[in-house]
Amino acid sequence: FLGAVLSLITLLCGWVLGSELTFELPDNAKQCFYEDIIMGTKCTLEFQVVTGGHYDVDCRLEDPDGTTLYKEMKKQYDSFTFTAPKNGTYKFCFKPFFFFIYTILSQILNMESACVSIHEALKSVIDYQTHFRLREAQGRSRAEDLNTRVAFWSIGEAIILLVVSISQVVLLRSFFSDKKTTTTRIGS
Repeated sequence: FLGAVLSLITLLCGWVLGSELTFELPDNAKQCFYEDIIMGTKCTLEFQVVTGGHYDVDCRLEDPDGTTLYKEMKKQYDSFTFTAPKNGTYKFCFKPFFFFIYTILSQILNMESACVSIHEALKSVIDYQTHFRLREAQGRSRAEDLNTRVAFWSIGEAIILLVVSISQVVLLRSFFSDKKTTTTRIGS
């Protein structure tokens, strides 16, 4: 007969909810499972035949209105990702292609769990960016301070150079200028 454990993995608001199923599928029997899914939820249906027969199984996924979203025949394993187009109970059916007993491992994974792990990685990237922006701001502040000091030093050197130049010009002029000599008589 049929032994089953269904585990649907759905991550919603940080909580992991889910189901996973391992079951035996008797000769030419059809086994269906039902799951309530909220509209807009991203889900993945994965199945794999573990033992039995030629490892071939037919799989079908239907929305609450009975519209077939996924149908594959003679598959040993497959994966199908979809976004629920409406609220309601979705139907997953498995049927052996040949008359053998199959053990099928079926998982429905919610894509939100992948989004949460990506979000955590992005938070780490943001932390690194914040650290590097802080280091860049510190370096910029140091460079601007150093630039200000160099500018004042250059102005000081320019003033000293101007004073020394003017002093040399005045000194050289004094060597070559005619001095009026006054004569004074002595002894008269």
